[in-house]
Amino acid sequence: MVRLCFAILLSFMSIQACEGGFDSCIAKIKDSHAIQGNRLSISLLNNQKLLYSQTTPNQKILKHDPFLSLYLVEEKNNFKYPFVMNNHLSLGNAGVNEKFAIEGKIREHQIGLNQFARFNEVLFAPALLLNSCCSFEGIVTPQGIIEKAYIQRFIESSENSYGDIGVRVQERDKKVYIIAIDPFLEKNPFMIGDCIVSLDGKKVQSASKLMKDILFSKIGMTHRVAILRDKKLIYVNIKSYKRYGGGYLSDTFLEQKGIYFDENLCINKLSNEAQRSGLKLQDQVLQVNGKRVQTQKELRDFVYGDKAKVEILLQRDGFQFFMKLQ
Repeated sequence: MVRLCFAILLSFMSIQACEGGFDSCIAKIKDSHAIQGNRLSISLLNNQKLLYSQTTPNQKILKHDPFLSLYLVEEKNNFKYPFVMNNHLSLGNAGVNEKFAIEGKIREHQIGLNQFARFNEVLFAPALLLNSCCSFEGIVTPQGIIEKAYIQRFIESSENSYGDIGVRVQERDKKVYIIAIDPFLEKNPFMIGDCIVSLDGKKVQSASKLMKDILFSKIGMTHRVAILRDKKLIYVNIKSYKRYGGGYLSDTFLEQKGIYFDENLCINKLSNEAQRSGLKLQDQVLQVNGKRVQTQKELRDFVYGDKAKVEILLQRDGFQFFMKLQ
C-alpha cells in the first residue's frame, strides 16, 4: 500500500505544472535565440545545439538527418539553461515561439516519415512544442510536428538511418492498411490493401506505432508480419533494409535508384549512378507507365509495374524522352 501511494505521488509530481508555466517558456526561447527566421537553433546539454534548418549550417556538424532536416552541431557558447527532453507525463503542451504559447494537444501522431503529427490548434511555425516545464515535446514545422521520439533518437543514437520493409500505410477505422508497396523490392510479399495485424508477435495498435517500430528497427533484422488478405490471415518474413525517402525527401520509391524530386516532380538530387544513366537535375516527370502524374503521391502510386519495369516520360528544356527503370 505504501509503495502504491509513493508511486502515485511520484506520478503526480511528474505531471504537475512548473512554476512560471508557458510564460517562462516564451522568455526562455527569446533569451536563447532559439528561433532564427525559418530556422530553429535549440541549445542542448554538452555544448551542442539541435538545428531545424532547410539549409546547411555554417557550424561544425556532428550529424545530420536529411529526412527531418535536423542537424546536431557543436556550440562553444552554450546557453546557460539548455532545453532537455521530457521523459514524463505532462498536464499539457503548447506550441511556443518568442511571442505566443498556444496550448492544446496532439490530435494525430506522426506516421513515420510520411506524415508529421498534427495539433488540435493552429500553430505558428517554426516553434517548439513544450510542456509547462519548458521541456521538449516536439518541433513545430510548416509540414507538421516532429515528435520527441524521433528527435531523441536523432540526438542520442549512433544510427543515422531508418529501416524499411517496403510498405507505406494508412489508418482507417483503427486498422492499418497498406497503400503502397516497393516495386523494386525483390519478391515483395505485400499487396496494396493488405491489413497489417501484427509485427514480431505484437498486435498493431496504430499506423504511427507500426511505422516507428519499423523505422527504428535495426537494418538487416528479419520481421515476422501477420497480414489479413481476403479474410485470410497470412504470415510473412521480411528483412529490414535501408529507407531512402520520406519526410523532407521525396518518397516515390525511385529514391532507391538515386532519383529525388521536388514538389513539381523536377529532379532535385541524383546519385552518381543515376547521373550515368543520362538523367539531369531539373528533368521533369510527366508520365509513369503511360499515366500522367502531377504529384509525388501519384508518381508513387503509378510507379509500380510488372516485375518493377517502370517506363517514365520526362521533359528537359521542352524536349520529351522516355527512360526505363527496373
